Amino acid sequence: MPKLEVEGVGAFDVEEGKRLVLAIEEDAGVDILHRCGSYARCTTCRIEYLKGEPEKMTRAELEVLESRDLLGQVRLSCQALCDHDVSVRVLMTVSSTGLDGPGPKPEPRITPDPEWVEKPA
Repeated sequence: MPKLEVEGVGAFDVEEGKRLVLAIEEDAGVDILHRCGSYARCTTCRIEYLKGEPEKMTRAELEVLESRDLLGQVRLSCQALCDHDVSVRVLMTVSSTGLDGPGPKPEPRITPDPEWVEKPA
Protein backbone atom coordinates (compact mmCIF):
# COMPACT_ATOMS: atom_id res chain seq x y z
CA MET A 1 0.00 0.00 0.00
CA PRO A 2 1.55 3.31 -1.06
CA LYS A 3 2.18 5.99 1.55
CA LEU A 4 1.20 9.59 0.85
CA GLU A 5 2.85 12.26 2.96
CA VAL A 6 1.31 15.72 2.73
CA GLU A 7 3.49 18.52 4.09
CA GLY A 8 2.07 19.94 7.30
CA VAL A 9 -0.69 17.34 7.48
CA GLY A 10 0.79 13.85 7.96
CA ALA A 11 1.37 10.50 6.30
CA PHE A 12 -1.39 8.21 5.07
CA ASP A 13 -1.67 4.74 3.57
CA VAL A 14 -3.67 5.01 0.35
CA GLU A 15 -5.26 2.55 -2.01
CA GLU A 16 -2.94 1.35 -4.79
CA GLY A 17 -3.81 3.12 -8.06
CA LYS A 18 -5.98 5.85 -6.49
CA ARG A 19 -5.84 9.26 -8.15
CA LEU A 20 -3.50 11.50 -6.20
CA VAL A 21 -6.00 14.41 -6.11
CA LEU A 22 -8.57 12.10 -4.47
CA ALA A 23 -6.04 10.69 -2.00
CA ILE A 24 -5.07 14.23 -0.94
CA GLU A 25 -8.72 15.21 -0.54
CA GLU A 26 -10.22 12.02 0.92
CA ASP A 27 -7.38 10.29 2.77
CA ALA A 28 -5.38 13.33 3.94
CA GLY A 29 -8.45 15.56 4.40
CA VAL A 30 -6.92 18.51 2.53
CA ASP A 31 -9.32 20.90 0.77
CA ILE A 32 -7.30 20.84 -2.48
CA LEU A 33 -8.77 22.66 -5.45
CA HIS A 34 -9.83 20.86 -8.63
CA ARG A 35 -11.92 23.55 -10.26
CA CYS A 36 -12.13 21.92 -13.73
CA GLY A 37 -13.20 18.58 -12.27
CA SER A 38 -9.70 17.14 -12.72
CA TYR A 39 -9.46 17.21 -16.51
CA ALA A 40 -5.98 18.84 -16.67
CA ARG A 41 -7.37 22.20 -17.75
CA CYS A 42 -7.27 24.63 -14.82
CA THR A 43 -4.05 23.70 -12.91
CA THR A 44 -5.66 24.42 -9.52
CA CYS A 45 -4.78 20.92 -8.24
CA ARG A 46 -1.10 21.78 -8.54
CA ILE A 47 1.40 20.27 -6.13
CA GLU A 48 5.13 20.09 -5.61
CA TYR A 49 6.69 16.68 -5.14
CA LEU A 50 9.07 16.73 -2.19
CA LYS A 51 9.92 13.04 -2.62
CA GLY A 52 9.03 10.40 -5.19
CA GLU A 53 8.16 12.49 -8.26
CA PRO A 54 7.10 10.17 -11.10
CA GLU A 55 9.22 10.11 -14.25
CA LYS A 56 6.10 9.91 -16.44
CA MET A 57 3.23 12.33 -16.89
CA THR A 58 0.15 12.46 -19.06
CA ARG A 59 0.27 14.31 -22.34
CA ALA A 60 -2.64 16.46 -21.05
CA GLU A 61 -0.56 17.50 -18.01
CA LEU A 62 2.49 18.23 -20.16
CA GLU A 63 0.50 20.39 -22.58
CA VAL A 64 -1.31 22.47 -19.95
CA LEU A 65 1.85 23.04 -17.89
CA GLU A 66 3.76 24.08 -21.03
CA SER A 67 0.99 26.47 -22.11
CA ARG A 68 1.01 28.19 -18.71
CA ASP A 69 4.81 28.28 -18.30
CA LEU A 70 4.56 25.98 -15.25
CA LEU A 71 6.49 23.00 -16.61
CA GLY A 72 9.29 22.06 -14.23
CA GLN A 73 7.75 24.08 -11.39
CA VAL A 74 4.63 22.12 -10.41
CA ARG A 75 2.74 18.94 -11.23
CA LEU A 76 -0.99 18.24 -11.39
CA SER A 77 -2.34 15.88 -8.76
CA CYS A 78 -5.31 15.04 -10.99
CA GLN A 79 -2.92 13.43 -13.49
CA ALA A 80 -1.09 11.12 -11.09
CA LEU A 81 -1.81 7.77 -9.48
CA CYS A 82 -0.77 6.53 -6.05
CA ASP A 83 1.46 3.65 -7.06
CA HIS A 84 4.50 4.34 -4.87
CA ASP A 85 5.43 6.38 -1.77
CA VAL A 86 5.39 10.15 -2.30
CA SER A 87 5.69 13.32 -0.29
CA VAL A 88 3.92 16.42 -1.62
CA ARG A 89 3.21 20.07 -0.89
CA VAL A 90 -0.32 21.15 -1.83
CA LEU A 91 -0.22 24.62 -3.39
CA MET A 92 -3.86 25.67 -3.79
CA THR A 93 -6.69 24.96 -1.34
CA VAL A 94 -10.19 26.25 -0.80
CA SER A 95 -9.14 27.82 2.51
CA SER A 96 -6.02 29.52 1.09
CA THR A 97 -7.82 31.02 -1.91
CA GLY A 98 -11.19 31.91 -0.40
CA LEU A 99 -13.06 30.23 -3.25
CA ASP A 100 -16.52 28.79 -2.63
CA GLY A 101 -15.49 25.14 -3.03
CA PRO A 102 -12.96 22.79 -4.58
CA GLY A 103 -14.77 22.17 -7.88
CA PRO A 104 -16.64 19.20 -9.38
CA LYS A 105 -15.90 15.79 -7.84
CA PRO A 106 -13.08 14.08 -9.77
CA GLU A 107 -13.76 10.73 -11.46
CA PRO A 108 -11.96 7.74 -9.89
CA ARG A 109 -9.91 7.29 -13.09
CA ILE A 110 -7.61 9.84 -14.71
CA THR A 111 -9.45 12.12 -17.11
CA PRO A 112 -9.01 12.62 -19.98
CA ASP A 113 -7.86 9.06 -20.77
CA PRO A 114 -4.12 9.20 -20.13
CA GLU A 115 -1.44 9.01 -22.78
CA TRP A 116 1.76 8.56 -20.75
CA VAL A 117 4.92 10.40 -21.79
CA GLU A 118 8.36 10.85 -20.24
CA LYS A 119 8.68 13.91 -18.02
CA PRO A 120 10.99 16.42 -19.72
CA ALA A 121 14.36 16.88 -18.01
